[in-house]
Amino acid sequence: MARATNGRRSRHSKATNGTSACKCAKSRKVAGKRSKKVVDEDSSSESEEEEEEDSASDCTTEDETEDEEADDKSSDEDTEEEADRNKSKSKKSKKPKKPKKKLAPRGSLATPKNIYRSLKDSDGNWTWVDKYPKAKPAENDETAQYAVLVRNVKSNDARKKLEAHSIVIQSPHLKKALGEILTDYPGVAIELDRLEFEAPFVPFVHRWEKFKTYVAKAAKDADADDKDKDKKDMSQHLTVLDGILRYEIGDKIAAFEDYIRHGVIKFSDLWMIFQPGDVAVTSAQTLAMELVETEYMENQCGKFLRVRGECVDFSGTEFGRSDVATDIPEFLGTKPITGLNINPLSFHADRDALRTALISRGARFEELAGHKYRQYNGAAIGWDHQGKEVPVEVTGRVVVDIESFNRFSPWTAPRRYVDDWNSRDLERLEAHKLEHGLNEDGSIKLTPFHQMICHRRTRGYSLKAKKWLDFYVDRISEIRWDDDAFDKLVLDQDHKELIMAFTESQLDAESKGSFDDVIAGKGQGVICLLSGPPGVGKTLTAEAVAEHLRVPLHTLSSGDLGSRPHEVEAGLSRILELVARWNAVLLLDECDVFLEARSTHDLERNKVVSIFLRTLEYFQGIMFMTTNRCDNIDRAFQSRIHVSLEYPDLTPASRAAVWRNFLGGRMSVPERDIDDLAEIELNGRQIKNVLKTAQLLANRKGSALKSEFIHTVLAIEKKRPGQNKPIS
Repeated sequence: MARATNGRRSRHSKATNGTSACKCAKSRKVAGKRSKKVVDEDSSSESEEEEEEDSASDCTTEDETEDEEADDKSSDEDTEEEADRNKSKSKKSKKPKKPKKKLAPRGSLATPKNIYRSLKDSDGNWTWVDKYPKAKPAENDETAQYAVLVRNVKSNDARKKLEAHSIVIQSPHLKKALGEILTDYPGVAIELDRLEFEAPFVPFVHRWEKFKTYVAKAAKDADADDKDKDKKDMSQHLTVLDGILRYEIGDKIAAFEDYIRHGVIKFSDLWMIFQPGDVAVTSAQTLAMELVETEYMENQCGKFLRVRGECVDFSGTEFGRSDVATDIPEFLGTKPITGLNINPLSFHADRDALRTALISRGARFEELAGHKYRQYNGAAIGWDHQGKEVPVEVTGRVVVDIESFNRFSPWTAPRRYVDDWNSRDLERLEAHKLEHGLNEDGSIKLTPFHQMICHRRTRGYSLKAKKWLDFYVDRISEIRWDDDAFDKLVLDQDHKELIMAFTESQLDAESKGSFDDVIAGKGQGVICLLSGPPGVGKTLTAEAVAEHLRVPLHTLSSGDLGSRPHEVEAGLSRILELVARWNAVLLLDECDVFLEARSTHDLERNKVVSIFLRTLEYFQGIMFMTTNRCDNIDRAFQSRIHVSLEYPDLTPASRAAVWRNFLGGRMSVPERDIDDLAEIELNGRQIKNVLKTAQLLANRKGSALKSEFIHTVLAIEKKRPGQNKPIS
């Protein structure tokens, strides 16, 4: 291009040789003057530009020269104007500054001020500006035409320039397909106009196999009926989405499939194996849950993955869902999936047997709803003063009662609350009801799935430990009743008949309202006072009655209620309410402090006795009170006691019966030895202690219980300090 121009200029200069040369010379002179003038006005930059133009115009045509002169004049004028402006600016700068605009007081203007988010500062915090962003929104009516929107950001992966931040599903065909693929997936609302998924697109990773199958089926249907536009569009849209996802999560899918083949997993990819809706089981005590979500977290102990789920629980009045969670601590490298402290049920080697065991345990959990009297052996769970779980060893009878636990347990024990069933639960339960009917009490039966994810622990009261505890369902068993307990009781037969007449009638629903006080609700209980020396069978009587009636025996002493009047009243009211609810027998052992006659010098104890008397008026149940002294009972109690029995010291015949009952038919102790032992003055409790010690001695010798071991223990007992009566 430059050559052609130079050529044209050369030919033109031959035709106008003289004139052109003169105009060029004149042009240079004018330029020189202008340059000098600009220098005088301190505008050296303009002079340099003019000189460059002059040097480039040596060979211009006449017309071009005239144009340049015109341009030079205008440039001259511009330069002069610029110089004038510079002078005026310097003059203005010398003027005093204008005062700042007066602002209104802080927060006084009754109008909003909009500011807009800008870039992040060096600390990573967003900055805000008051200028409206000029860029047009990326999502508008035009972008609404597309089946899928892909929002891209700069990738940290060296293999990619960009990666998807999120995708927006706009295609109705894709929404229909995803409605089937992501059924019941938490957090996915298919009905939205704009269905959005953010990286790393967890739902698609979890349902990838189902997604692939759906894409393949859609393609097959479209090929089979190429005239059906809907099927064709469905296949095309699914193919588009499939391509996007394969690019974005293809590496994750490949890694996940590799993990499954080898049965291992990395900590960073743990979320892949916990798919919402699946059942996961913990390794400790096999807590089963339906998975909801996972979340990576960190505390002072390090990083961990929190696995959240839901199990079926009982609130005391109804079944429902409760939240549970288990943490997996961070680990290096890979780890066997089955070695995690929680893993999906599908990864267990013997998953069918485990599923059957979980359903069986759930059926027992369902059966324990309400309040049930059972046997328990093993570790239970209690709570310290900070509410932390502590193990408690329990052996004996317990009452499973979650409703009473929520009302009466210490404040440190967490309560059990449940959420309502979700829509899928209701569908399952309704279908199960149509097939299997209702329970005897009219409640809905749990489905096998709900039984499988029932809570592993229930709650109640240990009658022996006198504590509210969490009980493992696996360690709860039926009670083995001692049907001969009441028959073995060494007591006059007439007394036995009288006691059973009162107690059995109290448990009969038809006779409960037969005899009542003038005031409704008063005097409906049965109170028996048993008095006599220690070890003659007072406590055993209450135990035998409870065993015969197959009801709980709640033992209480004055020390359990406290000494202050308000403590006694609160504790006694709580206990009596529980006894009535459980239909239990209450044994108030060594109740001398309550029965002793009131005096004028001990007002605090008088208050306690008054509270006790008032509470007894409204007691509805069976109560046994035992005392070693009956000669100083307050007169007000005498009218409230229905049966009063005095137990004399044991006779040789009664002692022989006690020896036989404790020996339990052991033939290693001859009958003549039992008669000899009956002559020794021992009470029932002493006989039991002697036999217990003799049995330990026999075990130490590796032998059966024999008379010689009993006599050895008796010989030692003679020398015991504080023995009131000599054993002879």
